[in-house]
Amino acid sequence: MSPAEQQFLTRNKLPESYLLSAARWFSPLLEKYQSAGDKPLIIGINGSQGSGKSTLADYLCTMLSERYQLRCVSLSLDDFYLTKRERQQLAEQVHPLLETRGVPSTHDIPLALETIAKLVDGSAETLIPRFDKSRDDRMPEAQCDRISGAVDIIVFEGWCVGARAQSDEQLIEPVNSLESEQDADLVWRTSVNQALTGEYQVLFDLLDELIMLQAPSFESVFNWRLEQEEKLAAGLGNSVSDKHQGIMSASQISEFIAHYQRITEHSLGEMPQRADHLYKLDSQRQIVDYIHH
Repeated sequence: MSPAEQQFLTRNKLPESYLLSAARWFSPLLEKYQSAGDKPLIIGINGSQGSGKSTLADYLCTMLSERYQLRCVSLSLDDFYLTKRERQQLAEQVHPLLETRGVPSTHDIPLALETIAKLVDGSAETLIPRFDKSRDDRMPEAQCDRISGAVDIIVFEGWCVGARAQSDEQLIEPVNSLESEQDADLVWRTSVNQALTGEYQVLFDLLDELIMLQAPSFESVFNWRLEQEEKLAAGLGNSVSDKHQGIMSASQISEFIAHYQRITEHSLGEMPQRADHLYKLDSQRQIVDYIHH
C-alpha cells in the first residue's frame, strides 16, 4: 500500500478492504481517465445521500494523481449551497421549504459555473468554496482552498448531479407527506423543477462523463444518511453546541430527506439508462454490478 492510499483510508475512515473492492470495480475509470486531453476532463458523480460519492471522488483523485501524475480537483455540489441568509430570503419570497438546503434553487449555480470556468482556464487562482453542514452555512473564504494553475481533471459530485426535470403532470401527485401537507399548492416542487430545467442543465451540460452510484431504493437513503450524521457528530465530539445546530436527529433526518425524495426516485428510474458508468449498490452500499454505456 502506498502512502497516498494509506492517507486516503485514514481521511475517509475506511478499512483496507475498500482498496481491494475499488481496484476491482473502478479500474475501468482509472484506465479511461489516465489520458489527459488538451482541456480538463469534467467527471460527474451522481448518487443519493450516503451512497459514497465523495469517497469515490477522493479515490479517483488520489489514484489519478498517484499513478499518472494528473492534477485533479474534487468539487461537491453541496459546497455551492446558497448561504443560510440567502436561503431564508428565498423562503420568504418563494416558499418556506426553500430554506432547507439541498434541492435545486438552493445552490449558487453562477458561482459553480464561474469556479469550473476558472479551473478550466487555469490562468488565475481559483477559490474552492466549502460548506459547513454542522453550521448549515458557507465556510469563510479564509478557510477554503485555492487552486493555482492548470488542472487535468475536475470531479464534480452531488446527489442531483446530472438529474433531469419532470413534466408538469408528474408534479401533481405528492410523493410523501411533506409535499401533501406543506406544498399542497405545488409552488415549492414547481419552483424546484423549473430550476432543474434551467440553469442546472447548463451546469450539467459541462460534464464529459456521468457516473451513477445507484441505490437499491429510496428506503436505503435514510439509513445511509443517519450513518453520515452520526459520523459528523462523532467528528465534532463534545464540541456540539449551538454553533453546530446543523447536526440532525433521526426524526429530523427523515423529514430532511423527504425534500430529496422526488428527484432521487425520478433519477433512480431514468438515469441508469444514460449514465456512462452505472454502479448498482445493495442495501449495505456494496457494489453488485457495473454497466458501461
